[in-house]
Amino acid sequence: MSGETKPIVTRFAPSPTGYLHIGGARTALFNWLLARGAGAPEGSKFLLRIEDTDRARHNEEAVQAILDGLTWLGLDWDGEPISQHARAERHREVAEELLAKGKAYRCWLAGDELDAARAEAREKNVRFTSPYRDGGEGEGPYSVRLRAPIEGETVVRDAVQGEVRFPNAVSDDTVILRSDGTPTYMLAVVADDHDMGVTHVVRGDDHLNNTPKQQHIYEAMGWDVPVFAHVPLIHGADGKKLSKRHGALGVEAYRDEGYLPEGLMNGLLKLGFAHGDEEVIPEPRAKEVFSLGGIGKAPARLDPEKMASLNAHYIGELSEEDLVSRSVPFLSAEPTAEQRAALVRGAPFLKPRMKLLSDIAGAAAFLLLQRPFEITGKPGKPLRKEGSAKILGDLGETLAAVEDWSAATLDLAVQTYAETNGLGFGQVGPPLRAALTAGNPAPTLGETLYALGREESLARMEDARAIAG
Repeated sequence: MSGETKPIVTRFAPSPTGYLHIGGARTALFNWLLARGAGAPEGSKFLLRIEDTDRARHNEEAVQAILDGLTWLGLDWDGEPISQHARAERHREVAEELLAKGKAYRCWLAGDELDAARAEAREKNVRFTSPYRDGGEGEGPYSVRLRAPIEGETVVRDAVQGEVRFPNAVSDDTVILRSDGTPTYMLAVVADDHDMGVTHVVRGDDHLNNTPKQQHIYEAMGWDVPVFAHVPLIHGADGKKLSKRHGALGVEAYRDEGYLPEGLMNGLLKLGFAHGDEEVIPEPRAKEVFSLGGIGKAPARLDPEKMASLNAHYIGELSEEDLVSRSVPFLSAEPTAEQRAALVRGAPFLKPRMKLLSDIAGAAAFLLLQRPFEITGKPGKPLRKEGSAKILGDLGETLAAVEDWSAATLDLAVQTYAETNGLGFGQVGPPLRAALTAGNPAPTLGETLYALGREESLARMEDARAIAG
């Protein structure tokens, strides 16, 4: 795209009938990257249009969910979101202009009469053509149909799918205005894209069959046809169309599971786009390398484990404070000031145990124990062994004298204590770990002691010594 001087204008045009679907979010991302990428000429824009013409299914909460999902992902748009419903008068103007140009015609065929005419065309294996295409008038309400070409074929030059040919003989004249005067989707989307200055229409390939009809409208109006790019849909790991059985479908569900926006963005990008062998493609890199040519023709397969692994990479890049701030909402209770400090200290050791922010609950459980706590069952077995109380008492005195309370120094202190007293590490480590963690998963003993801090570590050891055998 670097050779272009004309600004690129893309758009995302969801219907406000539910949450921001992961497939829609990927479409929005591709459009956003195309307009925001390093190769996009100055003045390029990413626009947002809400296709809300179906008023019966319109849902303002769904509109807000879409806006919230895009904002959380960091996909900012230019200008205000455009309502397709609010532009109905403009759509009717375009239909009237097509009528005046002789590119469209009034059709009184409707109801049972229309159904019968279509059935007859199917029986004869011919194109259905309205008897009003070549003149004549009926009575009552009428629809407006585009006078589409009958012979030859329509060629769609798609930036992803390549050249796609559609025989004109199998396509009806598209209704652009219903008999009640309301515009159809086919007319509205073309008029909106033209008026918004959209240069590139990037959308799911389930819209590919609509494209020749929309291209006819562009041509009939004498408008420039945008670059079309139809992206294969997302399938589950089993190769079937994505559904609830494959896992989360909405962006907010991924957010609530503990995905970072940057992690989900990378995961969405990899659902259909490739740049060599690169898996981790953060936003700045994505803006450098994204192009329509990198989008594959085959459906992408959603792999939840791969998505989570990509998210783990971005969790690993968070600062200690940022990790804790983002993770705290996933804890069952607000941590105390002391616990929060312990979480920050322990963050470097927690990160490798976390793929999602929600993993904090399990990874940091040992840090969030509140004294006094019970150490029973299998986790408490090391404390019931003879000599455990003395080991914890002596080790407590040893650690209390450690000046450099760092993980490495603490590990060395524990090892030195064992060696000096002729004890195997299997005699020292298990009761110490039980005292500190109550059997919860934790990193090395030195890292655990460091994260808990001097005061909490020694207090836990003293508690355990009092109950040890």
